[in-house]
Amino acid sequence: MHSESFFDRDLSWLSFNGRVLEEAGSSSVPLLERIKFLSIFSSNLDEFYRVRMPAVMALEKIRQSKGEQKKEQAITAVLLQIIKIINEQQDRFGTIFTTEILPLLREKNIHLLYNEPIPASIKEEVRDYFYTQLMAFLQPVYLSIAGSKFFPENNKLYLLTVIEGDRGFDELVIINIPSDNLPRFYTVQRGNEQFVVFIDDIIKDNLAAIFKHTVVKGCYSFKITRDAELEVEDDYEGDLARKIEEQLSKRDFGLATRLLHEPGIEEGHLQLLLTPLRLQHAMVVKGGNYHNLKDLGSFPVNDASMSYEKWPAVNVKAEDESLSLFEEVEKKDIMLHPPYQSYDMVLRFFNEAAVDPDVTEIYVTLYRIASDSRIGNALVSAAKNGKKVSVLVELKARFDEANNIRWAKKMKTAGVKIIYSAPSLKVHAKIALVKRKKEKRISYVGLLATGNMNESTARFYTDHILFTAHPEILREMELLFIFLGHRKKAGNPGLIEFNQILVAQFNLQQRFLQLIDREINNARAGKEAAIIIKMNNLEEKVLINKLYEASQAGVKVRMIVRSICCLKPGVPGISENISVTRIVDRYLEHGRIFVFHNNGSSELYMGSADWMNRNIYRRIEVCFPIYDEGIKKQVLEIVQLQLNDNGQAVAIDQQLNNVPLPKEGAGLCSQKAIYNLLAAGHN
Repeated sequence: MHSESFFDRDLSWLSFNGRVLEEAGSSSVPLLERIKFLSIFSSNLDEFYRVRMPAVMALEKIRQSKGEQKKEQAITAVLLQIIKIINEQQDRFGTIFTTEILPLLREKNIHLLYNEPIPASIKEEVRDYFYTQLMAFLQPVYLSIAGSKFFPENNKLYLLTVIEGDRGFDELVIINIPSDNLPRFYTVQRGNEQFVVFIDDIIKDNLAAIFKHTVVKGCYSFKITRDAELEVEDDYEGDLARKIEEQLSKRDFGLATRLLHEPGIEEGHLQLLLTPLRLQHAMVVKGGNYHNLKDLGSFPVNDASMSYEKWPAVNVKAEDESLSLFEEVEKKDIMLHPPYQSYDMVLRFFNEAAVDPDVTEIYVTLYRIASDSRIGNALVSAAKNGKKVSVLVELKARFDEANNIRWAKKMKTAGVKIIYSAPSLKVHAKIALVKRKKEKRISYVGLLATGNMNESTARFYTDHILFTAHPEILREMELLFIFLGHRKKAGNPGLIEFNQILVAQFNLQQRFLQLIDREINNARAGKEAAIIIKMNNLEEKVLINKLYEASQAGVKVRMIVRSICCLKPGVPGISENISVTRIVDRYLEHGRIFVFHNNGSSELYMGSADWMNRNIYRRIEVCFPIYDEGIKKQVLEIVQLQLNDNGQAVAIDQQLNNVPLPKEGAGLCSQKAIYNLLAAGHN
């Protein structure tokens, strides 16, 4: 296929973030939740500048040979389009915030001071806060003295203050905004009115206390965004944890990709800032007066009337309370759907493994560990209780590296065998295996999931977790853990043979291609043929091209893709039989589900793998079949509700627009419908 047959991955991602912004602008979303969506949008955009913009800018600087001029022009066009979209989205952000959110807050007697002076009625209390709390963390830096020795850290907030120098020349002074040390907002209650003040404004309002006997000519906020990539050689053989720690210490000092500044800075002052701070190659972006608005996620107001209706997690109980969870699973597979259902069963799985006298061995992969992980603590207890515990900790889980290293050290000290993946290979699989021995009989119980073993994110990520004692599946899981324990590179198909589970680097891509081919053959034979796929991201072109082939053969392909989608749906002659929708609601859609019609005898797979280049070619991923007919029926009901969603779902059109779906009234919101379905099943 030509490149015109695919969406650009970065433009596609920006389309997703635009959908997040739409939720912030929706009057049907409760007010405090709209503020949270603004926070999510801002956080997402910061990560885009840290992770994707360095790659886009590097491509822009590549000197193409004469025969690749068209490619160079395409790269330039994409970069210009990225900048245009980001600017439009930021303008939309400002409009939503100033013309919708702030007035609605004022109607509730909540005054978020935004580009306005601090009222006299609260000024004394705010000044006291400055002197007793804020001032302790301020560290003014005079550029004329510090020069290039000062290095602004990544995504930290600063004020560029212009003061009148001794000789009539302007002096530039940088003041840190200590939002890492103190809350970003300070609140004052006056009767039934609540005032919320940015600490940025408190500092600006008290500059006279910092610059005594000096004229302050201007004060402007700014921040620097830096490249977040860590550099670890593919063939690195030393202490990987130490190497990652060394790289983490340098992350906040990476190449600057963006200088975001408040409007009003004189061009001459801006240029004086660029050279000493080594920002000549960064994009200079004029933003609003306030940055890091991801801090709106900790907006200091808690009011149930302005928040989502509570959906208490459904408590899933064992059918026979006299049995252990392992004994229950040996009788019948169990599936859990957090956050609609309580995560307690996962915690019970690890807690029982830690103390059950019949348990001899525990194996688990941990990609993102909760900071105060009860799962981690259970594994520590298991090791101290004499179990053989092997844990693969992925040290290269972006932005969770430090926490994962901390937990790895804690578990290793307790006697857990810690395994790190090879530097060139991330282990993204979400699996656990427990080995039990009773009266000379060895049995296995396994856990396979679409999301991380993380009880914190389980509160707002929609995932699916299978507990099973299926002997063939668990035998293959054991082989995979043995392979991972040797830290070898994957890719040798003859090394291990998997027939039940699909493992990236071994058989995952090939098996999915075969399953699509079967639907193609059925369609060509005049049989009903259909594919349903739900995932977070879709980029890998071999699989996309196979879906295009399926569409051209008459296979009906319905897809739910949350964010990146490089497949163009509905293109005549290419993908007219493919539709793509995107669901953004109170929970983050995270589960991956693959359904193949198989002439009426559907096959259902779930797992950790998106169809991205990284997932297919550079990671260990695991997808697993669902054999239990009751579980399969329930999952298909859930998927059908998501396909029928016309309340929170939008269609992605051929221009990457988020197109609302036709509906009557409020429409069907699948997350609410799924919650009701699962709650009704346990009443």
